[in-house]
Amino acid sequence: MAKLQRKRESELASLHPEAPENVEKASVRKQKIFAVTNQKGGVGKTTTAVNLSASLAALGQRVLMIDLDPQGNATTGCGVHKREALPTVYQLLIGRSTFAEVRLHTEFGFDILPANRELAGAEVELIQMERREYRLRDALAPALADYDFILMDCPPALNLLTVNGLAAADSVIIPMQCEYYALEGLSDLVATLKKVRSHLNSRLQIEGLLRTMYDPRSTLTQQVSAELDSHFGDKVYRTIIPRNVRLAEAPSYAKPVTFFDRNSRGAQAYMALAQEVLDRRAATGESQQ
Repeated sequence: MAKLQRKRESELASLHPEAPENVEKASVRKQKIFAVTNQKGGVGKTTTAVNLSASLAALGQRVLMIDLDPQGNATTGCGVHKREALPTVYQLLIGRSTFAEVRLHTEFGFDILPANRELAGAEVELIQMERREYRLRDALAPALADYDFILMDCPPALNLLTVNGLAAADSVIIPMQCEYYALEGLSDLVATLKKVRSHLNSRLQIEGLLRTMYDPRSTLTQQVSAELDSHFGDKVYRTIIPRNVRLAEAPSYAKPVTFFDRNSRGAQAYMALAQEVLDRRAATGESQQ
């Protein structure tokens, strides 16, 4: 048991993100751009992108959500039919449409750049394009002043779509389940972020680790959660997203959980997360609208 504990501590020690050298001294911007990402699937990335966007909007923030996953689940989760969503972020990335042509206003108080299966073909086309890693960042530039927060739902893979998201982001939100194998996935992700920081985006930081699908009855869940707190400190959000039936049901009604059942534990957790995001922003002295 002690040997297993030492092994875990050794793995966790390698996860600490080093402070980036020569951080980009860009002019202070009002908006924050978050990539919601994890190379492991099924950890709540899309759920977090949709519901945090809706919750921030409910708190009076101007929010844009970008669906970078060809599955388009974030798109349908916002009440947008994938087959009717044309043009999409695919046309934006390859230069066939402008930001204004792709942007849609949702009934939930925030905007979205939708996606569908067409986006899967973007990788092949992007390979041949100039500034292929910066296509999204360049496309967003004219609209940055319109938003307080921009959230990107990244696919569970390190491909050109994810790279575009990381190159455009200020920081990443990492949803993760508190299970043993999640630690190994987190180690791989931190290594990826270091490479992106070194070669593509020197300002990229870890915004926070978000514990999702949390079941306090599991001893392993409690142990992994405690280890994350111990080794990552204030990088771990105090808000914990519980396992919640209403949270799982909301996408089938094409609504964020705050509109599906605002009194559910899932809705309350994401509203608390949104407030924590705002509180962190205020604590760092960044301006808000």
